[in-house]
Amino acid sequence: MATPQTDQRSPRRKARDEQIAAEPPLPHPELPSDAPALPIEAHLGRRRRPVAVAGVVENGLVRPLDPTVKLPEHSRVIIVASEGA
Repeated sequence: MATPQTDQRSPRRKARDEQIAAEPPLPHPELPSDAPALPIEAHLGRRRRPVAVAGVVENGLVRPLDPTVKLPEHSRVIIVASEGA
């Protein structure tokens, strides 16, 4: 059994969490009665899947280490860096 942890949230955060929990659930989306049921994978498949790529930063530009990786122009990226040099 998990050991309970001390609640370290600020009073403001606790109040906000309580406010969110007290809100009524959102209504179901209004769909036509003849709309086909789709698995969640069909919805998620419409978007590009995230890709994790190792790279280095040179002169402020991120360069993937794998030369076969091609990212589309103006791709959105999240950079995760280690503290050490």
